[in-house]
Amino acid sequence: MAKEKDVKTNVMRVLEQKKISYTAHSYPTDGAIDGVSVANMLGQDTECVFKTLVAKGASGGYYVFDIPVAETLDLKKAARAVGEKSIVMLPQKELLPLTGYVHGGCSPVGMKKQFPTVFHETVEIIDTIMVSAGKIGCQVQCEPAALMELLDARAADIVVE
Repeated sequence: MAKEKDVKTNVMRVLEQKKISYTAHSYPTDGAIDGVSVANMLGQDTECVFKTLVAKGASGGYYVFDIPVAETLDLKKAARAVGEKSIVMLPQKELLPLTGYVHGGCSPVGMKKQFPTVFHETVEIIDTIMVSAGKIGCQVQCEPAALMELLDARAADIVVE
């Protein structure tokens, strides 16, 4: 049986191809695990561990939003951030066909198609960010600026106050 640290995901391959330094982390996946629990299991601050959410705009366009795991996406702020009249969260059953990722293992890196991506504005003041490695039980940690540049992402205030 291969060691867990030997598992290489598409996200890791993309980061390596783009010469972005990262650290892989794994955690046990017994039962449903929320992002705050993942941050705690990995000994990370919940402000540095981000969850990836996918939404659909009134125009029919898709958008990716990355926010700290303990926060809630503000749909009105998120819609304004991407120039939409309104957005709705993508139904879970549509996530895998659209992105190639399952719920709980969705990463902003390596989706089937790159969608406009917005990170919560705190991404600009943290030293390191952790996002899903594209598989439940795996996370990658890297420099926020490098990740933002790779995704051509921008930052905005997109969480509920």
